[in-house]
Amino acid sequence: MGLTIIYSHIARRDMRAIYNFIRRDSLFYAQKEVKDIRTAVKKLKLNSQLGRKFEEFDDELTRELIFKNYRIIYDIVPDKHIIILSIHHHSRSLSNNPAFTSED
Repeated sequence: MGLTIIYSHIARRDMRAIYNFIRRDSLFYAQKEVKDIRTAVKKLKLNSQLGRKFEEFDDELTRELIFKNYRIIYDIVPDKHIIILSIHHHSRSLSNNPAFTSED
C-alpha cells in the first residue's frame, strides 16, 4: 500500500518550471523528464527513508532524494503521507527557494 504522496504548490510549480524550460528545446524530453521525476518520487511510497537527511534542517523527517540534477525535498508524516516540498535544481541556491522562506 505505502504512503500517499502530496505535492506542495511550490513542488507543482517547480515541476511546471522544469517542464517549460526543457520544452523550449524538446516536448518529448520535457515530458520524459517530468515522468522520470514522478517515477523517482513514487519510490518513496514504499520506502520513505530512501532519501538522505536534509542537512539544512535539524529534523529527521525532512529528507531529500537526489535524482539526476535535482534535490527532491520532502517531509514525512509517519504512517500517513509524504509531502514533496520542492524539486530543486542543484545549480540554484536554496536561499532563493520559496519552500524555505518564512513567508510560505
